[in-house]
Amino acid sequence: MAATEPLEALLREAFPDAAELSVEDRTGGGDHFQVTLASTRFAGLSLVEQHRLVYDALAEPLADETIHELRIKTTGALGARYRSGRAEKTVAVV
Repeated sequence: MAATEPLEALLREAFPDAAELSVEDRTGGGDHFQVTLASTRFAGLSLVEQHRLVYDALAEPLADETIHELRIKTTGALGARYRSGRAEKTVAVV
C-alpha cells in the first residue's frame, strides 16, 4: 500500500463531495505530503478554517507522526476552473 492511500481514504471520508482530491508523497519517504483539495464544504470559509478541516480529517496520522510535513492547497470552488481561489500553506510537524 502506498503511503498516500490511508491519507486519501481519510480525506475522501471527510470530504465526500470533493471535486478534486490528491495526496502526493513529495519526497518518496512517506512522511512529507502535498494535499490538494477542492470542496464545496470550503465555500465561504477562511484559509485557516479550510485548513483546520483538513487537519481534523488527518488528526490521527498527524498525532502519530506519520505526517512530518504537510502542504495543503484548498479551494471552495468546484474544480480546476477556479484555481485562482486556491490557497496554500506548508506546515512542518515536529
